[in-house]
Amino acid sequence: MADYTLEEKDSFTVLGFGTELKSDYTDYAGIMKEKSDFWNAVNQDGTLDTLKAVATNDYIFLVNEAVNNKMMHYAGVMTEKTLPDATRVIQFPKGEYLVVKGEAGSSEELSNLLTGIAFGQALPEASDVAYVGGPNASVEMGQRNGKVFGEMWIPVVRK
Repeated sequence: MADYTLEEKDSFTVLGFGTELKSDYTDYAGIMKEKSDFWNAVNQDGTLDTLKAVATNDYIFLVNEAVNNKMMHYAGVMTEKTLPDATRVIQFPKGEYLVVKGEAGSSEELSNLLTGIAFGQALPEASDVAYVGGPNASVEMGQRNGKVFGEMWIPVVRK
C-alpha cells in the first residue's frame, strides 16, 4: 500500500524552463533519458541558478504537463516574477492534491521514485479521487543526512 495524503492547497504559480519530451508516452526509459539530459543541461548552463534567483522559497519543481498535445517537462520555481526567456508560467489550481513524500540519493532518483509511487501505486489506490490532467510536479524541498527529500503533488478531484 502506498503512503500518501490528500491535502488542500491554494493556487500557486511556477515559472519554468522546459523541453518537449519526444519519446512515446509508453517508453519509460526514453522519457527518463530525455528528462535526465534536460536536467543535466539546466544544471550546467546556469538556467537553474537563474530560476533560483527569482524564487519565493527553496523548492525546485520538476513539472510535467500536456500542452497542445505535447508532453512537456519543466524545471521551475514558485514565484510571482517573470524572466524574459522563460518557457512557461504554469498555474496550479486551488484544490485537493494527492501528495507522496520521499527521499533519495539525488534529485533525479527522488523524482523517479515519487513519480513511480504516485502514478503506479497511490493514484490507483485512492479510490475516492481521480487525476483528470493538468500540471503535476515533483517538488525537491531540501537535503538532510546526505539525501534529497521532497514530495509529488498531483491535483485531483473527488469522484
